[in-house]
Amino acid sequence: MNSAAMLFMSPDIPMNTDEFRLLRDFIYQYCGLNFTEDSKYLLEKRLGKRLQKHNLKNFKDYYYFLRYHPSKEQELSEVVDQLTTNETYFFREDFQLRTFVEEILPEVRERKEREGKKSLRIWSAGCSTGEEPYTIAMLLRDQPWLSSWKVEIVGTDISQRVLQVARQGVYGEASFRNTEEIDRLRFFTSTEDGKSRVKDEIRSLVSISHLNLFDAGRIVLLGRMDVIFCRNVIIYFDIPGKKKVIDSFFQRLLPEGYLLLGHSESLINLSTDFLLRHFKHDMVYQKPLPAPLGKELKK
Repeated sequence: MNSAAMLFMSPDIPMNTDEFRLLRDFIYQYCGLNFTEDSKYLLEKRLGKRLQKHNLKNFKDYYYFLRYHPSKEQELSEVVDQLTTNETYFFREDFQLRTFVEEILPEVRERKEREGKKSLRIWSAGCSTGEEPYTIAMLLRDQPWLSSWKVEIVGTDISQRVLQVARQGVYGEASFRNTEEIDRLRFFTSTEDGKSRVKDEIRSLVSISHLNLFDAGRIVLLGRMDVIFCRNVIIYFDIPGKKKVIDSFFQRLLPEGYLLLGHSESLINLSTDFLLRHFKHDMVYQKPLPAPLGKELKK
């Protein structure tokens, strides 16, 4: 029997109930990913290859590896990669992007000009391989009035693997399923291996960094934002986890700032802090102005 056949027949390492609960709770505390009792098989299958890589005998040893090994942070990043999907592409959910360009940006412009400010800060939370923040940069590049503004787009993700792709800015065909050919010609250059690289004029508007949405101390360092995109990310969290993340977004947004979620996500049962704005193409959450002091005292 050849080695390939032996590898295929090698038995999976079983995960017992106690090991499942140890790992499930530890992963939840680390980053908010929530796994129910019927997820044991999923964790067993997806993390089993990590045990083999580190020559560990069982999942309890792997739990201790994640807690105490010098390379635990790198390994936790691998865990997140194994347990989440990072499917994304350029110009995703274009109806929401039209709302952003045609209705949200004009409101931001009017308010900022009224305040005598010329800065725009946007956070792409859970940016995955980078298509979202680069899409935002392309849309902003088409706004002539922003040429004299200070524009900053911050893309963050917990996965180091997807961040490497985002920083390189090189993409294959799967990322362009919703991209007009004219935009591909304007904003990308071709590489020798047939892929497409984001042009430097777009990349210069975007910074990419590692961030765990459960790390409140690091999130504060981002500063305040005018707009936050967090699309198809909070689906991985349970209700307490969602509330924690949404509250951190509320704290990071400037008054009258906007929160854009995925089309299947809402703040129902999560937060009453935001206003729900009904725009032409989409509904978007907005942080209200602080209540006047007198009204606060009457409550």
